[in-house]
Amino acid sequence: MLLHFTAAVMALAFVTATPVEAAPALVPAADREVVFTVDGTATYGTLHIPAHRAGQRLRAAVLLPGSGPADRDGNQPPALTPNTLARLADALDGDRVATLRFDKYGTGRTGLGAYGDHPEELDYPAYVRQARAAYALLRDQPETDPHALLVVGHSEGAMTALQLGGTVRPRPAGLALLQPQAIRLLDLVALQLKAQIAEATRQGQFTPEQQRAIDAAVDAAVTSLRAHRPVDPTDLPPPIAQLFEAFQGTNGRFVDSDDAVYPPDTAAALRQGTRVLLTCGTNDTQVPCATTDALTAALRRAHVGGPGRVTLPGVDHLLHDADHPDSLAPAVRDALRRFVAR
Repeated sequence: MLLHFTAAVMALAFVTATPVEAAPALVPAADREVVFTVDGTATYGTLHIPAHRAGQRLRAAVLLPGSGPADRDGNQPPALTPNTLARLADALDGDRVATLRFDKYGTGRTGLGAYGDHPEELDYPAYVRQARAAYALLRDQPETDPHALLVVGHSEGAMTALQLGGTVRPRPAGLALLQPQAIRLLDLVALQLKAQIAEATRQGQFTPEQQRAIDAAVDAAVTSLRAHRPVDPTDLPPPIAQLFEAFQGTNGRFVDSDDAVYPPDTAAALRQGTRVLLTCGTNDTQVPCATTDALTAALRRAHVGGPGRVTLPGVDHLLHDADHPDSLAPAVRDALRRFVAR
């Protein structure tokens, strides 16, 4: 009995003497200022890393803003400061997704960079190259999983996300196309302008005959721009004439190259099974849900994964609803959560 007892004691001593591995340390959430160079321009951005275990590789997303001089937060100060991308970064942090957002050309610390002396040469492909460089930077971070990268684009940024989806390596695990520019640029502009003229006619500012004349003049202006001919402003209200004049000036090359992209055509290059979220808001007057029909059909033909198109009741173009005018609408957060869920 003594021998058996001694063996038991020895076994117990062996077990209790075995060292217990310490759990990996928790690294707190942090923002890092980053810079990367593309086409001779230093581009500045914010890399947000959620709280995580030391050594853990995280899912990560590049965030792309909409049209115009929208900076890394999705703002066009001082007039428009919805913080769209900053709020998206906060929402994705809650799902432990790292994010990179940056000041695109003409905004924030980046400015026009190499295009400063010749802004008329800045075209849409330059923005795509800038986004592609941001994707590569995110891929190479020590905290990110290069096989779990996402691209989240808002409005025009969603069209850029589609461009990246079929060209970058490794291919993104998923694309979130939030209120996307889903048809050609000038077709979308014409649609928006005609909707505004129709509303002004309902309010008595134009007669039905004037409305028809303006609509025809808008169509003629689009045709002229695509043919690289001067736009006839005769039947256009002054603000619309000024808009088309701007399209012919310094911004002409950008408008022409952006308008050359038909987003449904880009869907064919996506890897089968790529997770895709496409949102449209019922209160979005800039990108009505109907404009995403062709892109939605093209995504189905490309055999991408879900969630697919999600209609957001009461949500506007800036991802707000009536009860949340200064934050992401709950429907947006729910859609993002479904998108990133594994």
